[in-house]
Amino acid sequence: MFDEDELEEIRESREEWEEETLSKYLEYGERYDRFATVSNHEIDRLYTPEDVADLDYEEDLGFPGEEPYTRGAYPTMYRGRTWTMRQFAGFGTAEETNERFHYLIGEGQTGLSTAFDMPSLMGLDSDHPMSDGEVGKEGVAVDTLADMEILFDGIDIGEVSTSFTINPSAPVIYAMYVALADQQGVPREEISGTLQNDMLKEFIAQKEWVIPPEPSLDVVTDTVEYAVNETPKMHPISISGYHIREAGSTAAQEAAFTLADGFAYVEDALERGLDVDEFGPLLSFFFNSHNSIFEEVAKFRASRRVYSRIMDEWYDAEKPESKRLKFHTQTAGQSLTAQQPLNNIVRTTVQAMAAVLGGTQSLHTNSYDEALALPSEGAVRVALRTQQILAEESGVGDVVDPLGGSYAIETLTDEMESEIMTYVEEIRELGDGSVRDGVLEGIEQGYFHREIQEASYEYQKRVDAGEETVVGVNQYQIDDDPDLDILHVDEETQDRQLERLARVKRERDDEEVEARLDDLAEAIERDENVMPYIVDAVKAYATMGEIMETFEEQYGQYSEKIGLA
Repeated sequence: MFDEDELEEIRESREEWEEETLSKYLEYGERYDRFATVSNHEIDRLYTPEDVADLDYEEDLGFPGEEPYTRGAYPTMYRGRTWTMRQFAGFGTAEETNERFHYLIGEGQTGLSTAFDMPSLMGLDSDHPMSDGEVGKEGVAVDTLADMEILFDGIDIGEVSTSFTINPSAPVIYAMYVALADQQGVPREEISGTLQNDMLKEFIAQKEWVIPPEPSLDVVTDTVEYAVNETPKMHPISISGYHIREAGSTAAQEAAFTLADGFAYVEDALERGLDVDEFGPLLSFFFNSHNSIFEEVAKFRASRRVYSRIMDEWYDAEKPESKRLKFHTQTAGQSLTAQQPLNNIVRTTVQAMAAVLGGTQSLHTNSYDEALALPSEGAVRVALRTQQILAEESGVGDVVDPLGGSYAIETLTDEMESEIMTYVEEIRELGDGSVRDGVLEGIEQGYFHREIQEASYEYQKRVDAGEETVVGVNQYQIDDDPDLDILHVDEETQDRQLERLARVKRERDDEEVEARLDDLAEAIERDENVMPYIVDAVKAYATMGEIMETFEEQYGQYSEKIGLA
Protein backbone atom coordinates (compact mmCIF):
# COMPACT_ATOMS: atom_id res chain seq x y z
CA MET A 1 0.00 0.00 0.00
CA PHE A 2 2.97 2.29 0.37
CA ASP A 3 5.93 3.18 -1.81
CA GLU A 4 9.20 1.72 -0.49
CA ASP A 5 10.88 5.12 -0.46
CA GLU A 6 8.00 6.52 1.61
CA LEU A 7 8.27 3.59 4.01
CA GLU A 8 11.99 4.23 4.42
CA GLU A 9 11.25 7.86 5.30
CA ILE A 10 8.70 6.71 7.86
CA ARG A 11 11.22 4.28 9.39
CA GLU A 12 13.78 7.03 9.71
CA SER A 13 11.21 9.42 11.18
CA ARG A 14 10.11 6.80 13.68
CA GLU A 15 13.68 6.16 14.81
CA GLU A 16 14.15 9.90 15.25
CA TRP A 17 10.91 10.15 17.22
CA GLU A 18 11.97 7.27 19.47
CA GLU A 19 15.36 8.85 20.19
CA GLU A 20 14.34 12.48 20.58
CA THR A 21 10.77 12.42 21.87
CA LEU A 22 9.75 9.01 23.22
CA SER A 23 12.95 8.33 25.17
CA LYS A 24 12.41 11.37 27.40
CA TYR A 25 8.98 10.10 28.47
CA LEU A 26 10.16 6.53 28.94
CA GLU A 27 12.42 7.81 31.70
CA TYR A 28 9.25 8.15 33.77
CA GLY A 29 8.20 4.59 32.89
CA GLU A 30 4.91 3.17 31.63
CA ARG A 31 2.06 1.68 33.61
CA TYR A 32 2.97 -1.90 32.75
CA ASP A 33 6.01 -3.74 31.51
CA ARG A 34 3.79 -5.44 28.94
CA PHE A 35 0.49 -4.39 27.39
CA ALA A 36 -1.86 -7.17 26.23
CA THR A 37 -5.49 -7.94 25.44
CA VAL A 38 -7.83 -10.08 27.52
CA SER A 39 -6.58 -13.00 25.39
CA ASN A 40 -2.99 -12.12 26.33
CA HIS A 41 -2.14 -10.96 22.80
CA GLU A 42 0.62 -8.38 23.10
CA ILE A 43 -0.17 -4.88 21.84
CA ASP A 44 2.55 -2.62 20.49
CA ARG A 45 2.92 0.95 21.64
CA LEU A 46 2.46 2.38 18.17
CA TYR A 47 1.47 1.15 14.71
CA THR A 48 2.54 2.85 11.48
CA PRO A 49 2.35 2.21 7.72
CA GLU A 50 5.30 -0.16 8.17
CA ASP A 51 2.96 -2.61 9.91
CA VAL A 52 0.55 -2.73 6.97
CA ALA A 53 3.09 -2.44 4.17
CA ASP A 54 2.08 -5.83 2.72
CA LEU A 55 -1.65 -5.13 2.84
CA ASP A 56 -3.39 -5.34 -0.54
CA TYR A 57 -6.46 -3.13 -0.34
CA GLU A 58 -8.51 -4.90 -3.02
CA GLU A 59 -7.48 -8.41 -1.99
CA ASP A 60 -7.50 -8.05 1.80
CA LEU A 61 -10.04 -5.32 2.46
CA GLY A 62 -12.19 -4.44 -0.51
CA PHE A 63 -15.40 -2.54 0.06
CA PRO A 64 -18.32 -3.29 2.40
CA GLY A 65 -20.72 -5.82 0.95
CA GLU A 66 -18.08 -7.25 -1.37
CA GLU A 67 -15.53 -10.04 -0.99
CA PRO A 68 -13.71 -10.70 1.25
CA TYR A 69 -16.21 -8.76 3.44
CA THR A 70 -13.49 -7.57 5.81
CA ARG A 71 -15.11 -4.15 5.90
CA GLY A 72 -18.67 -5.37 6.45
CA ALA A 73 -21.28 -7.88 5.34
CA TYR A 74 -23.42 -5.24 3.60
CA PRO A 75 -22.57 -2.04 1.71
CA THR A 76 -24.65 0.39 3.79
CA MET A 77 -24.48 -1.44 7.13
CA TYR A 78 -26.25 0.58 9.85
CA ARG A 79 -26.94 3.53 7.55
CA GLY A 80 -29.45 1.25 5.82
CA ARG A 81 -30.90 -0.35 8.94
CA THR A 82 -29.64 -0.70 12.45
CA TRP A 83 -28.61 -4.03 13.85
CA THR A 84 -31.40 -6.20 15.26
CA MET A 85 -31.79 -5.63 18.99
CA ARG A 86 -32.50 -9.11 20.29
CA GLN A 87 -32.66 -9.32 24.09
CA PHE A 88 -32.58 -12.80 25.61
CA ALA A 89 -35.86 -13.51 27.43
CA GLY A 90 -37.33 -16.53 29.10
CA PHE A 91 -38.23 -17.66 32.60
CA GLY A 92 -40.92 -19.52 34.45
CA THR A 93 -43.92 -20.61 32.43
CA ALA A 94 -44.90 -19.73 28.89
CA GLU A 95 -47.38 -17.14 30.23
CA GLU A 96 -44.66 -15.24 32.11
CA THR A 97 -42.27 -15.23 29.17
CA ASN A 98 -45.05 -14.19 26.79
CA GLU A 99 -45.65 -11.19 29.05
CA ARG A 100 -41.91 -10.32 28.90
CA PHE A 101 -41.98 -10.68 25.08
CA HIS A 102 -44.83 -8.18 24.82
CA TYR A 103 -43.00 -5.83 27.21
CA LEU A 104 -39.81 -5.92 25.13
CA ILE A 105 -41.67 -5.39 21.87
CA GLY A 106 -43.42 -2.42 23.48
CA GLU A 107 -40.04 -1.00 24.56
CA GLY A 108 -38.75 -1.06 20.99
CA GLN A 109 -37.01 -4.42 20.71
CA THR A 110 -36.81 -5.52 17.08
CA GLY A 111 -36.43 -9.30 17.49
CA LEU A 112 -37.23 -11.96 20.06
CA SER A 113 -34.69 -14.30 21.63
CA THR A 114 -35.87 -17.24 23.70
CA ALA A 115 -34.07 -18.74 26.69
CA PHE A 116 -35.14 -22.22 27.83
CA ASP A 117 -34.90 -23.88 31.21
CA MET A 118 -32.39 -26.67 31.80
CA PRO A 119 -34.87 -29.57 31.41
CA SER A 120 -35.97 -28.21 28.01
CA LEU A 121 -32.34 -27.69 26.98
CA MET A 122 -31.58 -31.31 27.85
CA GLY A 123 -34.69 -32.69 26.19
CA LEU A 124 -36.39 -33.64 29.46
CA ASP A 125 -40.03 -33.11 30.35
CA SER A 126 -40.90 -31.06 33.40
CA ASP A 127 -42.23 -34.16 35.15
CA HIS A 128 -38.96 -36.07 34.75
CA PRO A 129 -37.26 -36.76 38.12
CA MET A 130 -34.13 -34.92 36.99
CA SER A 131 -36.20 -31.79 36.27
CA ASP A 132 -37.29 -31.36 39.86
CA GLY A 133 -36.24 -27.95 41.14
CA GLU A 134 -35.08 -26.72 37.70
CA VAL A 135 -38.39 -26.06 35.96
CA GLY A 136 -38.54 -22.47 34.70
CA LYS A 137 -35.48 -21.48 36.71
CA GLU A 138 -33.02 -20.35 34.02
CA GLY A 139 -35.43 -20.01 31.12
CA VAL A 140 -38.92 -20.89 30.02
CA ALA A 141 -40.24 -24.44 30.34
CA VAL A 142 -41.50 -25.93 27.07
CA ASP A 143 -42.85 -29.49 27.11
CA THR A 144 -45.38 -29.58 24.29
CA LEU A 145 -46.87 -27.54 21.48
CA ALA A 146 -49.38 -26.23 24.04
CA ASP A 147 -46.55 -24.28 25.70
CA MET A 148 -45.43 -22.87 22.36
CA GLU A 149 -48.98 -21.72 21.63
CA ILE A 150 -49.05 -19.75 24.88
CA LEU A 151 -45.47 -18.49 24.45
CA PHE A 152 -46.42 -16.66 21.24
CA ASP A 153 -50.01 -15.78 22.11
CA GLY A 154 -50.84 -12.43 20.52
CA ILE A 155 -47.61 -12.39 18.50
CA ASP A 156 -47.74 -12.77 14.72
CA ILE A 157 -44.78 -15.03 13.99
CA GLY A 158 -44.99 -14.01 10.34
CA GLU A 159 -43.99 -10.49 11.39
CA VAL A 160 -41.41 -11.10 14.10
CA SER A 161 -37.99 -12.72 13.87
CA THR A 162 -37.36 -15.18 16.70
CA SER A 163 -34.16 -16.76 17.95
CA PHE A 164 -34.16 -20.02 19.92
CA THR A 165 -31.12 -20.70 22.09
CA ILE A 166 -31.34 -24.47 22.37
CA ASN A 167 -29.25 -27.34 21.03
CA PRO A 168 -29.86 -31.09 21.69
CA SER A 169 -33.63 -30.61 21.53
CA ALA A 170 -33.50 -27.82 18.93
CA PRO A 171 -35.21 -29.91 16.21
CA VAL A 172 -38.22 -30.35 18.51
CA ILE A 173 -38.50 -26.60 19.16
CA TYR A 174 -38.08 -25.96 15.44
CA ALA A 175 -40.88 -28.43 14.71
CA MET A 176 -43.12 -26.73 17.28
CA TYR A 177 -42.50 -23.34 15.61
CA VAL A 178 -43.37 -24.80 12.20
CA ALA A 179 -46.52 -26.36 13.67
CA LEU A 180 -47.42 -23.02 15.27
CA ALA A 181 -47.03 -21.29 11.89
CA ASP A 182 -49.41 -23.83 10.39
CA GLN A 183 -51.88 -23.10 13.21
CA GLN A 184 -51.62 -19.33 12.73
CA GLY A 185 -52.02 -19.66 8.97
CA VAL A 186 -48.54 -18.20 8.39
CA PRO A 187 -46.89 -19.73 5.31
CA ARG A 188 -43.82 -21.70 6.38
CA GLU A 189 -41.68 -19.79 3.90
CA GLU A 190 -42.51 -16.56 5.76
CA ILE A 191 -41.38 -17.48 9.26
CA SER A 192 -37.97 -16.10 10.12
CA GLY A 193 -35.47 -16.39 12.91
CA THR A 194 -32.56 -18.47 14.08
CA LEU A 195 -32.22 -21.86 15.69
CA GLN A 196 -28.98 -22.25 17.62
CA ASN A 197 -28.88 -26.00 16.99
CA ASP A 198 -25.05 -26.13 17.14
CA MET A 199 -24.25 -29.55 18.52
CA LEU A 200 -20.52 -29.53 17.77
CA LYS A 201 -19.85 -26.68 20.19
CA GLU A 202 -21.84 -28.58 22.81
CA PHE A 203 -19.29 -31.39 22.73
CA ILE A 204 -16.51 -28.79 22.69
CA ALA A 205 -17.65 -26.36 25.37
CA GLN A 206 -21.18 -26.20 26.78
CA LYS A 207 -21.68 -29.91 27.47
CA GLU A 208 -25.38 -30.33 26.75
CA TRP A 209 -26.07 -33.43 24.68
CA VAL A 210 -28.35 -36.46 24.41
CA ILE A 211 -26.97 -38.64 21.61
CA PRO A 212 -23.37 -39.08 20.38
CA PRO A 213 -21.55 -36.56 18.13
CA GLU A 214 -21.94 -38.23 14.72
CA PRO A 215 -25.71 -38.85 14.88
CA SER A 216 -26.09 -35.39 16.43
CA LEU A 217 -24.39 -33.98 13.33
CA ASP A 218 -26.71 -36.01 11.08
CA VAL A 219 -29.77 -34.54 12.79
CA VAL A 220 -28.39 -31.01 12.44
CA THR A 221 -27.98 -31.63 8.70
CA ASP A 222 -31.60 -32.85 8.62
CA THR A 223 -32.69 -29.45 9.91
CA VAL A 224 -30.55 -27.69 7.28
CA GLU A 225 -32.07 -29.75 4.49
CA TYR A 226 -35.57 -29.17 5.86
CA ALA A 227 -35.01 -25.41 6.13
CA VAL A 228 -33.86 -25.18 2.51
CA ASN A 229 -37.10 -26.81 1.37
CA GLU A 230 -39.64 -25.56 3.91
CA THR A 231 -38.51 -22.43 5.80
CA PRO A 232 -36.01 -20.53 3.60
CA LYS A 233 -36.07 -17.46 5.87
CA MET A 234 -35.15 -19.49 8.94
CA HIS A 235 -31.49 -19.95 9.87
CA PRO A 236 -31.34 -23.63 10.93
CA ILE A 237 -27.99 -23.26 12.73
CA SER A 238 -26.37 -20.44 14.66
CA ILE A 239 -22.80 -21.70 14.78
CA SER A 240 -21.77 -20.53 18.17
CA GLY A 241 -18.45 -19.33 19.47
CA TYR A 242 -20.12 -17.63 22.40
CA HIS A 243 -19.98 -20.63 24.70
CA ILE A 244 -16.46 -21.51 23.58
CA ARG A 245 -15.36 -18.06 24.74
CA GLU A 246 -17.38 -18.31 27.94
CA ALA A 247 -15.56 -21.58 28.68
CA GLY A 248 -12.30 -19.62 28.72
CA SER A 249 -10.92 -19.59 25.17
CA THR A 250 -8.97 -16.75 23.64
CA ALA A 251 -10.54 -14.57 20.95
CA ALA A 252 -8.59 -16.38 18.23
CA GLN A 253 -9.61 -19.81 19.55
CA GLU A 254 -13.23 -18.70 19.69
CA ALA A 255 -13.15 -17.60 16.06
CA ALA A 256 -11.14 -20.57 14.82
CA PHE A 257 -13.12 -23.30 16.56
CA THR A 258 -16.40 -21.67 15.56
CA LEU A 259 -15.42 -21.36 11.92
CA ALA A 260 -14.14 -24.95 11.94
CA ASP A 261 -17.52 -26.11 13.29
CA GLY A 262 -19.17 -24.13 10.48
CA PHE A 263 -17.01 -25.77 7.83
CA ALA A 264 -17.78 -29.17 9.39
CA TYR A 265 -21.51 -28.51 8.91
CA VAL A 266 -20.83 -27.40 5.33
CA GLU A 267 -18.94 -30.61 4.56
CA ASP A 268 -21.65 -32.76 6.12
CA ALA A 269 -24.33 -31.03 4.06
CA LEU A 270 -22.26 -31.42 0.89
CA GLU A 271 -21.84 -35.11 1.65
CA ARG A 272 -25.63 -35.29 1.96
CA GLY A 273 -25.80 -33.98 -1.62
CA LEU A 274 -27.01 -30.48 -0.82
CA ASP A 275 -25.94 -27.52 -2.95
CA VAL A 276 -23.65 -25.12 -1.08
CA ASP A 277 -25.36 -22.15 -2.71
CA GLU A 278 -28.75 -23.36 -1.49
CA PHE A 279 -27.89 -23.93 2.15
CA GLY A 280 -24.90 -21.58 2.50
CA PRO A 281 -27.02 -18.41 2.75
CA LEU A 282 -28.98 -19.95 5.66
CA LEU A 283 -25.95 -20.45 7.89
CA SER A 284 -25.41 -17.87 10.62
CA PHE A 285 -22.91 -17.42 13.42
CA PHE A 286 -22.95 -16.29 17.04
CA PHE A 287 -19.95 -14.63 18.68
CA ASN A 288 -18.98 -13.26 22.06
CA SER A 289 -17.82 -9.67 22.50
CA HIS A 290 -15.36 -9.11 25.32
CA ASN A 291 -13.60 -6.12 26.89
CA SER A 292 -10.60 -5.59 24.59
CA ILE A 293 -12.27 -3.45 21.93
CA PHE A 294 -9.55 -3.55 19.29
CA GLU A 295 -9.05 -7.31 19.61
CA GLU A 296 -12.77 -7.92 19.25
CA VAL A 297 -13.10 -5.68 16.20
CA ALA A 298 -10.12 -7.46 14.63
CA LYS A 299 -11.71 -10.85 15.43
CA PHE A 300 -14.95 -9.97 13.67
CA ARG A 301 -13.20 -8.53 10.61
CA ALA A 302 -10.75 -11.43 10.30
CA SER A 303 -13.54 -14.01 10.70
CA ARG A 304 -15.44 -12.51 7.77
CA ARG A 305 -12.31 -12.63 5.61
CA VAL A 306 -11.41 -16.21 6.52
CA TYR A 307 -14.98 -17.44 5.99
CA SER A 308 -15.31 -15.76 2.60
CA ARG A 309 -12.05 -17.16 1.30
CA ILE A 310 -12.56 -20.70 2.53
CA MET A 311 -16.16 -20.95 1.32
CA ASP A 312 -14.88 -19.86 -2.08
CA GLU A 313 -11.62 -21.82 -2.28
CA TRP A 314 -12.46 -25.03 -0.40
CA TYR A 315 -16.19 -25.44 -1.02
CA ASP A 316 -16.71 -23.72 -4.40
CA ALA A 317 -19.43 -21.37 -3.19
CA GLU A 318 -20.45 -18.95 -5.92
CA LYS A 319 -23.27 -16.84 -4.50
CA PRO A 320 -22.15 -13.83 -2.45
CA GLU A 321 -24.72 -14.85 0.19
CA SER A 322 -22.91 -18.16 0.63
CA LYS A 323 -19.60 -16.42 1.36
CA ARG A 324 -20.94 -13.61 3.51
CA LEU A 325 -20.48 -14.37 7.21
CA LYS A 326 -23.48 -13.05 9.12
CA PHE A 327 -23.43 -13.12 12.89
CA HIS A 328 -25.24 -12.32 16.10
CA THR A 329 -23.24 -11.05 19.05
CA GLN A 330 -23.81 -11.26 22.78
CA THR A 331 -21.78 -9.33 25.29
CA ALA A 332 -19.55 -11.40 27.58
CA GLY A 333 -21.50 -13.00 30.41
CA GLN A 334 -18.26 -14.36 31.84
CA SER A 335 -17.02 -10.80 32.37
CA LEU A 336 -19.96 -9.81 34.59
CA THR A 337 -19.27 -9.60 38.31
CA ALA A 338 -21.51 -10.12 41.32
CA GLN A 339 -19.40 -7.48 43.09
CA GLN A 340 -20.48 -3.90 42.30
CA PRO A 341 -22.95 -5.14 39.65
CA LEU A 342 -23.70 -1.66 38.30
CA ASN A 343 -20.17 -1.72 36.87
CA ASN A 344 -21.51 -4.33 34.47
CA ILE A 345 -23.45 -1.63 32.63
CA VAL A 346 -20.13 -0.07 31.61
CA ARG A 347 -18.60 -3.42 30.64
CA THR A 348 -21.63 -4.24 28.53
CA THR A 349 -21.49 -0.86 26.79
CA VAL A 350 -17.82 -1.33 25.90
CA GLN A 351 -18.50 -4.82 24.56
CA ALA A 352 -21.57 -3.69 22.61
CA MET A 353 -19.52 -0.89 21.06
CA ALA A 354 -16.92 -3.43 19.94
CA ALA A 355 -19.62 -5.58 18.32
CA VAL A 356 -21.05 -2.62 16.42
CA LEU A 357 -17.63 -1.37 15.32
CA GLY A 358 -16.94 -4.93 14.16
CA GLY A 359 -20.10 -5.09 12.06
CA THR A 360 -22.54 -7.40 13.87
CA GLN A 361 -25.97 -8.08 12.35
CA SER A 362 -27.79 -8.44 15.67
CA LEU A 363 -26.90 -7.86 19.28
CA HIS A 364 -27.85 -8.96 22.78
CA THR A 365 -26.62 -6.82 25.65
CA ASN A 366 -26.39 -8.58 29.00
CA SER A 367 -28.22 -7.18 31.99
CA TYR A 368 -26.17 -5.86 34.90
CA ASP A 369 -27.69 -8.29 37.41
CA GLU A 370 -27.07 -11.52 35.48
CA ALA A 371 -24.19 -12.57 37.73
CA LEU A 372 -26.78 -12.78 40.51
CA ALA A 373 -29.97 -14.08 38.90
CA LEU A 374 -32.08 -14.07 35.77
CA PRO A 375 -32.37 -10.45 34.64
CA SER A 376 -35.00 -8.27 36.26
CA GLU A 377 -37.32 -6.17 34.13
CA GLY A 378 -35.52 -2.94 35.07
CA ALA A 379 -32.11 -4.41 34.24
CA VAL A 380 -33.38 -5.66 30.88
CA ARG A 381 -34.63 -2.15 30.10
CA VAL A 382 -31.19 -0.66 30.84
CA ALA A 383 -29.56 -3.31 28.61
CA LEU A 384 -31.93 -2.50 25.76
CA ARG A 385 -31.51 1.25 26.27
CA THR A 386 -27.73 0.74 26.00
CA GLN A 387 -28.22 -0.49 22.45
CA GLN A 388 -30.70 2.23 21.62
CA ILE A 389 -28.33 4.96 22.84
CA LEU A 390 -25.52 3.49 20.75
CA ALA A 391 -27.79 3.36 17.72
CA GLU A 392 -29.53 6.70 18.11
CA GLU A 393 -27.18 8.99 20.02
CA SER A 394 -23.56 7.92 19.60
CA GLY A 395 -23.18 8.10 15.83
CA VAL A 396 -21.17 4.87 15.94
CA GLY A 397 -23.21 3.41 13.08
CA ASP A 398 -22.99 6.42 10.79
CA VAL A 399 -19.71 5.31 9.17
CA VAL A 400 -19.28 1.87 7.65
CA ASP A 401 -16.26 0.09 9.20
CA PRO A 402 -15.08 3.27 10.94
CA LEU A 403 -11.87 1.68 12.24
CA GLY A 404 -10.91 0.31 8.84
CA GLY A 405 -7.57 1.71 7.72
CA SER A 406 -6.30 2.14 11.26
CA TYR A 407 -2.74 0.85 11.31
CA ALA A 408 -3.48 -0.87 14.61
CA ILE A 409 -6.77 -2.46 13.54
CA GLU A 410 -5.44 -3.68 10.20
CA THR A 411 -2.35 -5.16 11.87
CA LEU A 412 -4.43 -6.88 14.55
CA THR A 413 -6.84 -8.17 11.88
CA ASP A 414 -3.96 -9.72 9.94
CA GLU A 415 -2.51 -11.26 13.10
CA MET A 416 -5.92 -12.62 14.06
CA GLU A 417 -6.45 -14.09 10.61
CA SER A 418 -3.07 -15.83 10.77
CA GLU A 419 -3.81 -17.34 14.17
CA ILE A 420 -7.29 -18.45 13.11
CA MET A 421 -5.95 -20.15 9.98
CA THR A 422 -3.24 -21.94 11.96
CA TYR A 423 -5.93 -23.53 14.13
CA VAL A 424 -8.25 -24.35 11.21
CA GLU A 425 -5.44 -26.02 9.28
CA GLU A 426 -4.45 -28.00 12.38
CA ILE A 427 -8.04 -29.23 12.78
CA ARG A 428 -8.17 -30.11 9.09
CA GLU A 429 -5.00 -32.16 9.49
CA LEU A 430 -6.61 -34.07 12.38
CA GLY A 431 -9.24 -35.15 9.85
CA ASP A 432 -6.78 -36.05 7.08
CA GLY A 433 -7.99 -33.18 4.92
CA SER A 434 -11.57 -33.00 6.23
CA VAL A 435 -12.55 -30.29 8.69
CA ARG A 436 -15.65 -32.30 9.57
CA ASP A 437 -13.63 -35.36 10.49
CA GLY A 438 -11.05 -33.16 12.21
CA VAL A 439 -13.67 -31.61 14.48
CA LEU A 440 -15.08 -35.03 15.38
CA GLU A 441 -11.58 -36.37 15.99
CA GLY A 442 -10.71 -33.29 18.04
CA ILE A 443 -13.76 -33.93 20.24
CA GLU A 444 -12.77 -37.58 20.62
CA GLN A 445 -9.16 -36.75 21.49
CA GLY A 446 -9.99 -33.86 23.83
CA TYR A 447 -8.07 -31.43 21.61
CA PHE A 448 -10.52 -28.55 22.06
CA HIS A 449 -10.83 -29.12 25.81
CA ARG A 450 -7.09 -28.91 26.31
CA GLU A 451 -6.70 -25.75 24.26
CA ILE A 452 -9.53 -23.96 26.05
CA GLN A 453 -8.55 -25.15 29.51
CA GLU A 454 -4.99 -23.97 29.07
CA ALA A 455 -6.15 -20.51 27.93
CA SER A 456 -8.63 -20.29 30.80
CA TYR A 457 -6.02 -21.35 33.35
CA GLU A 458 -3.50 -18.79 32.09
CA TYR A 459 -6.10 -16.01 32.27
CA GLN A 460 -7.09 -16.90 35.84
CA LYS A 461 -3.44 -16.97 36.88
CA ARG A 462 -3.06 -13.41 35.57
CA VAL A 463 -6.15 -12.29 37.48
CA ASP A 464 -4.96 -13.93 40.69
CA ALA A 465 -1.53 -12.31 40.30
CA GLY A 466 -3.08 -8.90 39.68
CA GLU A 467 -1.73 -8.77 36.13
CA GLU A 468 -5.32 -8.53 34.84
CA THR A 469 -7.48 -5.96 36.58
CA VAL A 470 -11.11 -6.84 37.23
CA VAL A 471 -12.60 -3.70 38.71
CA GLY A 472 -14.40 -4.38 41.96
CA VAL A 473 -12.92 -7.88 42.27
CA ASN A 474 -9.14 -7.68 42.52
CA GLN A 475 -8.92 -3.88 42.41
CA TYR A 476 -11.12 -1.04 43.71
CA GLN A 477 -13.12 -3.26 46.07
CA ILE A 478 -15.72 -1.86 48.45
CA ASP A 479 -17.10 -3.36 51.63
CA ASP A 480 -20.80 -3.04 50.95
CA ASP A 481 -22.43 -3.62 47.59
CA PRO A 482 -25.87 -2.07 47.01
CA ASP A 483 -28.86 -4.34 47.39
CA LEU A 484 -30.53 -5.06 44.06
CA ASP A 485 -34.12 -6.00 43.40
CA ILE A 486 -33.36 -9.22 41.55
CA LEU A 487 -35.79 -11.54 39.81
CA HIS A 488 -37.05 -14.53 41.79
CA VAL A 489 -38.81 -17.37 39.99
CA ASP A 490 -41.88 -18.41 41.98
CA GLU A 491 -41.49 -21.89 43.47
CA GLU A 492 -45.05 -22.56 42.36
CA THR A 493 -43.92 -22.26 38.73
CA GLN A 494 -43.07 -25.96 38.64
CA ASP A 495 -46.50 -26.92 39.98
CA ARG A 496 -48.24 -24.82 37.32
CA GLN A 497 -46.13 -26.33 34.57
CA LEU A 498 -46.72 -29.88 35.81
CA GLU A 499 -50.47 -29.24 35.92
CA ARG A 500 -50.49 -28.09 32.27
CA LEU A 501 -48.36 -31.02 31.15
CA ALA A 502 -50.65 -33.48 32.93
CA ARG A 503 -53.70 -31.84 31.33
CA VAL A 504 -52.19 -32.08 27.84
CA LYS A 505 -51.41 -35.75 28.38
CA ARG A 506 -54.98 -36.42 29.57
CA GLU A 507 -56.61 -34.65 26.65
CA ARG A 508 -54.45 -35.82 23.75
CA ASP A 509 -54.97 -38.97 21.68
CA ASP A 510 -52.38 -41.38 23.12
CA GLU A 511 -52.73 -43.82 20.23
CA GLU A 512 -51.97 -41.00 17.78
CA VAL A 513 -48.93 -39.98 19.82
CA GLU A 514 -47.64 -43.55 19.91
CA ALA A 515 -48.12 -43.93 16.15
CA ARG A 516 -46.24 -40.71 15.41
CA LEU A 517 -43.34 -41.72 17.70
CA ASP A 518 -43.19 -45.11 15.97
CA ASP A 519 -43.05 -43.33 12.62
CA LEU A 520 -40.14 -41.25 13.90
CA ALA A 521 -38.26 -44.33 15.12
CA GLU A 522 -38.74 -46.04 11.76
CA ALA A 523 -37.54 -42.92 9.92
CA ILE A 524 -34.36 -42.93 12.02
CA GLU A 525 -33.81 -46.61 11.20
CA ARG A 526 -34.31 -45.88 7.47
CA ASP A 527 -31.89 -42.93 7.70
CA GLU A 528 -34.57 -40.51 6.48
CA ASN A 529 -34.77 -36.82 7.29
CA VAL A 530 -36.45 -36.78 10.70
CA MET A 531 -37.93 -33.27 10.63
CA PRO A 532 -41.30 -34.08 8.97
CA TYR A 533 -41.84 -36.85 11.51
CA ILE A 534 -41.01 -34.57 14.45
CA VAL A 535 -43.49 -31.99 13.12
CA ASP A 536 -46.20 -34.68 12.97
CA ALA A 537 -45.33 -35.81 16.51
CA VAL A 538 -45.53 -32.34 18.06
CA LYS A 539 -48.83 -31.70 16.28
CA ALA A 540 -50.13 -34.78 18.10
CA TYR A 541 -48.84 -33.17 21.34
CA ALA A 542 -46.05 -35.65 21.88
CA THR A 543 -43.78 -34.19 24.53
CA MET A 544 -40.23 -32.99 24.19
CA GLY A 545 -39.04 -35.85 26.40
CA GLU A 546 -40.92 -38.53 24.46
CA ILE A 547 -39.40 -37.38 21.18
CA MET A 548 -35.87 -37.15 22.57
CA GLU A 549 -36.23 -40.57 24.22
CA THR A 550 -37.00 -41.95 20.75
CA PHE A 551 -33.66 -40.60 19.51
CA GLU A 552 -31.88 -41.99 22.55
CA GLU A 553 -33.39 -45.44 22.02
CA GLN A 554 -32.16 -45.46 18.42
CA TYR A 555 -28.71 -43.92 18.85
CA GLY A 556 -27.81 -44.60 22.46
CA GLN A 557 -26.42 -42.19 25.03
CA TYR A 558 -23.14 -40.33 24.89
CA SER A 559 -20.64 -40.12 27.72
CA GLU A 560 -17.50 -38.03 27.53
CA LYS A 561 -14.26 -39.92 27.97
CA ILE A 562 -12.81 -39.51 31.46
CA GLY A 563 -9.76 -37.29 31.55
CA LEU A 564 -10.72 -35.14 28.57
CA ALA A 565 -12.79 -32.53 30.37
